[in-house]
Amino acid sequence: MPDLEKLHEAVIEGDWKAAAAATHAAIAAGVPPLTIVTDYLVRAMDEVGRRFECEEYFVPEMLLSARAMKASMEIVRPLLAASGAEPVGRVVIGTVKGDLHDIGKNLVASMLEGGGFEVIDLGADVAPERFIEAVTARHANLVALSALLTVTMGSMKTTIDALQAAGLREKVKIMVGGAPVTQQYADAIGADGFSDSAGNAVALARKLVAA
Repeated sequence: MPDLEKLHEAVIEGDWKAAAAATHAAIAAGVPPLTIVTDYLVRAMDEVGRRFECEEYFVPEMLLSARAMKASMEIVRPLLAASGAEPVGRVVIGTVKGDLHDIGKNLVASMLEGGGFEVIDLGADVAPERFIEAVTARHANLVALSALLTVTMGSMKTTIDALQAAGLREKVKIMVGGAPVTQQYADAIGADGFSDSAGNAVALARKLVAA
């Protein structure tokens, strides 16, 4: 039996080569792919999030851990799909139209994937129509909107209104975040939740899909 704690530690320490090696060893030994994700990757990323909240880790450390987690997920993902394993939820994420900033969005996307979600990342400068297309095509139950500029925050409301007009608003929960975004603004535009950090975003997403 492979020492899967090595995978857990590799993700926390941001060692993508060790994470990939430990994942290959686990699969070769017959460890179920879902076990690798739920018992080790999710747990590791939860610990990374905790360290970030406690200011033991900062953005560089989180990005390294996210890279290590992705190295493992790239190996495991096809096996999960083949086994028919269902993710915690399906989230469409993107930085809204007019905003090209994506570092924070990328971090949240990585944390969500590490938390067991299937993530459909649309990138930056995403028009409302693309969110609608992705939600419809991938049967998503969560939409995550990011904005880093005050002048692009209005695109969040435009996107939520577009989802409403398309008849999808009752089918998805919407969470928002980004430097200028506040809980008050999230409430004003009709979002279901607001997160001020990548670590909190995972907990919020789990709460929203469970509701």
